[in-house]
Amino acid sequence: MASEGQALQLVALLENELIRRRGDIDRHNDYYRGKHPLKFASDEFAKYHGGRYKGFCDNWTQVVADSPVERLTVNGFLAAGETKADTDLWQVWQVNGLDADSQLGFLGAVTGARCFVLVWGDPDDPDMPVVTFEDASQSIVAYEPGSRIRRRAALKRWQDGNEDYATLYLPDEVWKFCRPLAQQDKSPQEADVDEEFKSWAPREMGDEPNPQPNPMGVVPMVELPNKPMLVDDPISDISGTVAMQDAINLLWAQMFTASDYASFPQRVILGAEPPKIPKLNSAGEIIGSELVDIKKFAVDRVMIFPGKDAKIAEWQAANLAMYTDMIEVAVGHLAAQTRTPQHYLIGKMANLSADSLLAAETGLVKRVEEKHLWFGQGLREVARLIALAKGDDAKARALRSGRVLWADVESRSHAQMADALLKLKQLGFPFEWLALRYGLTPTEVADVMKLREAELEADPVTELTRQMTGTPGPLPQGAPPDDQGDQADPEDPELAA
Repeated sequence: MASEGQALQLVALLENELIRRRGDIDRHNDYYRGKHPLKFASDEFAKYHGGRYKGFCDNWTQVVADSPVERLTVNGFLAAGETKADTDLWQVWQVNGLDADSQLGFLGAVTGARCFVLVWGDPDDPDMPVVTFEDASQSIVAYEPGSRIRRRAALKRWQDGNEDYATLYLPDEVWKFCRPLAQQDKSPQEADVDEEFKSWAPREMGDEPNPQPNPMGVVPMVELPNKPMLVDDPISDISGTVAMQDAINLLWAQMFTASDYASFPQRVILGAEPPKIPKLNSAGEIIGSELVDIKKFAVDRVMIFPGKDAKIAEWQAANLAMYTDMIEVAVGHLAAQTRTPQHYLIGKMANLSADSLLAAETGLVKRVEEKHLWFGQGLREVARLIALAKGDDAKARALRSGRVLWADVESRSHAQMADALLKLKQLGFPFEWLALRYGLTPTEVADVMKLREAELEADPVTELTRQMTGTPGPLPQGAPPDDQGDQADPEDPELAA
């Protein structure tokens, strides 16, 4: 049991680390949303043209982040020693809307380097725990020294209205705190005066105790790291794309500027004075002259320059293809560095065969399989927490060493998938395993199995004949003999012999 002072000290430490991480998380989220500052431009270019391209971006970071997430689909959980997916756990998954929210969590991990999953019991429904995916900007987990698995504490901090809220999760108890939201644009003197009032204080919970006991016995928040390192923070998929994305945006800005100024032939007049028009007084007398407004001639497309030595020269239009070529090369580098298929980025697809398309997506498939490994480790712990929240310790132990059932990563046509599954069936793989491999959820597999059993009960000979002969089954009664193939007729002496 921790005292209030110890809990507040732990909240302060975790909050400081959360603030340190916030800068990179916000920056990567901005790049995903297309909020890119114009970088690498010279001071002169930024001065004259920076405002023109404010808010413009050719956003490839979003494609890089979305490409693995669209292939990260959880189909179920399988406990150790079991041959069928856990239907009770899948019910919890669906009731909490995690078939959709998991996509949000995976996207948050891909962009922000990590996401979190919080599991807590529902006092109104003990059989249905509350499971939520949490953003890396609001949550943090502290581990035991020397371990990347054993969790010591977790903190969730968020704002609502005019207050900050914080919940500290420990293995044996949960503390809840709040404080007034820090006001903006205050003088240093006012900030010093308010400092004492901004400290965390236990939150009033009515009849609910604060702290309250944690019946699960473990920290109920799990971290899903995107690309973990041994001695450093996980890596966001966007972090490696920022520099090349900035270069692509600059190339577009320079190309647009060149197209505005130099994409048409530019003409220049040599050996002539600028045209002037007489300046008259109220009586119509010439009292001087003034230069002609060049802008007017630019609109009218007519200009007269008197003088016998006047000549017209022309500059050729600029070749803008070099910019598009450079942009295509930069996007190709982006694809290679992030293992994103080039046809996701370049948009050029020739007549590729199915095998060529699978080969082109090999890097992305391996990238997703890596995420299966790291996300799957955390999701197994989530499954264990769900069982603990329901009070089923035996299932919790089995799920801890179980596995996550993921949808197939590779993009295949239905014909390719059916052909592959048929060959696996011929090798002896069971139907339920094949149904899961096809991409059905455990609930859908159970429904298919019930329908299949109903069909067999209606005509059990069909299945028996199919298994013994490899044919679709016996023909209906009254079918002509020619349709039965080369079957032996006991009345025919030649065939009987």
